[in-house]
Amino acid sequence: MLPGGPGIGSESLFGLADALDVPGTCWMVDLPGDGSNVSPPGAPKNPYDAWPRVLIEAAQALPNCVYLGHSTGGMYLLSVPELESLLVGLVLVSTAPDANWRAPFFEMTQRHPLPEVDAATRRYEAERTDERLRDVAVASAEWNFTPESVAAGRELLRRMPYNRAAVDWSDRNFDETYVHTWWPRSLPTLIISGAEDRIVQQTPWSQPAFQGPHILHQRVEGAAHFPWMERPDAVATAMRALVARMTPRP
Repeated sequence: MLPGGPGIGSESLFGLADALDVPGTCWMVDLPGDGSNVSPPGAPKNPYDAWPRVLIEAAQALPNCVYLGHSTGGMYLLSVPELESLLVGLVLVSTAPDANWRAPFFEMTQRHPLPEVDAATRRYEAERTDERLRDVAVASAEWNFTPESVAAGRELLRRMPYNRAAVDWSDRNFDETYVHTWWPRSLPTLIISGAEDRIVQQTPWSQPAFQGPHILHQRVEGAAHFPWMERPDAVATAMRALVARMTPRP
């Protein structure tokens, strides 16, 4: 399981892992230099030199690997075509096929301004620390969650580890120019979209290029950018449907 962000720890996906009832083991992946993985053994001096291709290493280390990517994590997965031959399944949660989600997001923030975000951002720009980055994330809870889950979502964001260097790398090298470099030809794939997601627009997944007998689409009503927070049962049901389509390797 690869978290979004970047800059937020894989602990953000613990609730998703807890909601699932599928065979196997859930491994949380923090790329080197992201989340709390700040001094990984064997990483290059600049850990971001390995991004995002270091994802191959994790896939090669496990048998019958299913990668799940949330938000930007899913975008990283779709930027490493070598993964297709290493996986038995792919799960894309609240993510996008290219960077065109950014314009609708910024427009949304103008239509629904949060003064707390503006204030926290100013403090972060004046003092670029991981703690200030956390403040920005916590202040944005109303954008990330439906009204009934804002309180729980704010607490989730408050207790996460953050890493500003990962944010800076992605901002300079990935976010604005991202376009998926591969798409599963036959790999069982599940796309989970919160119907109320205001962060990453989910409409591109309806395009013909992203359809096929091996592709499952699950639009989760009443859920936002972290759909397992509002509708864990619906997410778990979708995952079970994907598992039924997967074929383990001998």
